[in-house]
Amino acid sequence: MGKKIIILGTAHPFRGGLAAYNERLANEFLKEGDEVEIYTFTLQYPNFLFPGSSQYSDQEAPIGLKIRELVNSINPFNWWKVGRMIRKEAPDILIIKFWLPFMAPCFGTIARIANGNKKTKVISILDNVIPHEKRIGDMQLIRYFVNSVDAFVAMSDSVMADLKKFDGQKPCVFKPHPIYDNFGTPVSKEAAIQKLGLSANERYLLFFGFIRDYKGLDILIEAMADERIRKMGIKAIIAGEFYTNAQPYLDLIKEYGLESSLIMKTDFISDDEVKYYFCASDIIVQPYKHATQSGVTQIGYHFEKPMLVTDVGGLAEIIPNGKAGYVVDVSAKSIADALVDFYENQREQDMVAFVNHEKAKYAWSEMTKTIKTI
Repeated sequence: MGKKIIILGTAHPFRGGLAAYNERLANEFLKEGDEVEIYTFTLQYPNFLFPGSSQYSDQEAPIGLKIRELVNSINPFNWWKVGRMIRKEAPDILIIKFWLPFMAPCFGTIARIANGNKKTKVISILDNVIPHEKRIGDMQLIRYFVNSVDAFVAMSDSVMADLKKFDGQKPCVFKPHPIYDNFGTPVSKEAAIQKLGLSANERYLLFFGFIRDYKGLDILIEAMADERIRKMGIKAIIAGEFYTNAQPYLDLIKEYGLESSLIMKTDFISDDEVKYYFCASDIIVQPYKHATQSGVTQIGYHFEKPMLVTDVGGLAEIIPNGKAGYVVDVSAKSIADALVDFYENQREQDMVAFVNHEKAKYAWSEMTKTIKTI
């Protein structure tokens, strides 16, 4: 007999990686015969806290999923109401994907109330425990949330280590981020390049995702200024919306004279367009200054692309160095060195073959199994 499951968090009509994750997880539970609903937000972030152009998707709601817009992240009376609803529904499992201390009062209060039925097990999937961009009061907020949860699934070893600063007793299992296979099937590199209106005579690397300072776009820009990279004529596609002040990056591009080497696609990339950016590229570059894990890596696995990541957080845990890609120091020179090796020694074919083999371990069924048995 299947489980009754409620997922509390971001989903349609909101957009982005969190929504994609929760919706894909719900679909996997449905495929396994479970009963699942997603309780998403009526208000996720107040506008003054949201750095992008819009929080909302312009795409149709996913077919076959029960998504209820119920949660106001800044209204304590709403938290009590939603908590009582879940307590009454009495699911076997309440899943909360945690990523930001701002959400701790909302999620922590709902979890405490829901758990009052003595039946519902609260499980949190941890993107991060301690955020990339820290603020005063974060530690107290995180502790409030952690204390409301029965068990944890950490998506990197570094996240597990951070959790132990708050709780070392509750069950916690390491399970890597599953593959994002909900962005369509791969297309040929030639077809993708044509779709994006790019030149078929160039070679492309990809920086993908919302642009925040910790993601190290400035380091990639410096790497692109390396004389060896300039001589190769490699182009970098920067695909993602700025979630920080864009001007320092634009100034750096101008300073290095890289206007013709970087292709800036900095509007929001819709789900339907994602495959073209990945499939047009030879290698995915994640020059992060710090991180725990990244969903970009799992999109890369789905589209069978080699990846270059910096040795921070859990990124190195899922990219075998020299096989699925490169794990390098956080520096422009290290990134440039790896790119030179990749292109001069024609590593793409061998790395693609390894990625194709390696991606089998990141199935969604492994995540659902972990959640049900923890």
